[in-house]
Amino acid sequence: MCTPNHNALGLATRRAGHRLADMEYRRLGGTGMYVSEISYGNWITHGNQIESEAAIKCVKAALDEGITTFDTADVYAGTKAETVLGKALKGVKRESYELFTKVYFPTGAGKNDRGLSRKHIIESCNASLKRLQTDHIDLYQMHRFDYETPLEESLSAFDDLIRAGKVHYIGFSEWNASQIKSALAVQDARGYNRFVSSQPQYSALWRVIEAEVVPLSQKEGIGQIVWSPMAQGVLTGKYLPGKKAPAGSRATDKGSGANMIKGWLRDEVLEAVQKLKPIADQAGLSMSQLAIAWVLQNPNVSSAIMGATKPKQVKENVKASGVKLDAEIMRAIDSVLGTLPERDPKKNESPNPRA
Repeated sequence: MCTPNHNALGLATRRAGHRLADMEYRRLGGTGMYVSEISYGNWITHGNQIESEAAIKCVKAALDEGITTFDTADVYAGTKAETVLGKALKGVKRESYELFTKVYFPTGAGKNDRGLSRKHIIESCNASLKRLQTDHIDLYQMHRFDYETPLEESLSAFDDLIRAGKVHYIGFSEWNASQIKSALAVQDARGYNRFVSSQPQYSALWRVIEAEVVPLSQKEGIGQIVWSPMAQGVLTGKYLPGKKAPAGSRATDKGSGANMIKGWLRDEVLEAVQKLKPIADQAGLSMSQLAIAWVLQNPNVSSAIMGATKPKQVKENVKASGVKLDAEIMRAIDSVLGTLPERDPKKNESPNPRA
């Protein structure tokens, strides 16, 4: 099954530096559901990095800018992120937005408060519905691959949630090609609803899905909903070689991903990123807009997730929607980054937390 991707809704072609239309939309994989090219995610913001009222202002700004797709997970901020998002979306017409969440990581101290057992999936879904103040989840995702639970058990539970009307579509996050193939084989053999989405990390610096996951996904009607298109903020250019990280940035906050970003804070990386600024200027884009636009050039990407702590960040980043980067700009980016991007498909692996 091939993936018919791009937008049939926007008639205007938006080029770098020339905004002719508002948010554009793409189909999620091979489904009939459209998602906004840019999704709003609250991994390290809601209930953690910023207060509830500020988070609600960011969600309102996202809605005002045409974002209709909102991504969260039960584990974010110890379940508080779902609660804040549910509060922020209260009163918004439910049919006007797409709500995504996930299950796998521990949400409590109990031995069954984690993983992809039928027990945890069903209980976690019900808890997420309450926190999000809704009766259904548009996309429910397996947050990682579970090495302990039989795959058929997890897939059966997800299929039952669809049949019960609590979930519309299902997907996964950070699975490799072998794991995806195994799941699709079970789903086809049992007549279960198939996966329609993959949520991997993807940026100009982290390209591990390109060799195996993307070709398989294109063949099987699976769309990518990518996270960290700005490489945890490194591609914004705010981290300078030989300088301390800016106060209040992610690199200085252990509660908001400092451990993830530290691998990119090498002078050779930061020096290369600074060389992207003339390219962004030529395209009429900010560095963050260039980073987001870059991932959206991949036809298998259905949406790029961005986070924000201030409404102005939302308003800036959505301008990457609809931007078409020509081949010359794409080659220039590749040339500047050289061998720095990680491309090894083996890096696309769900760790076994109990191994």
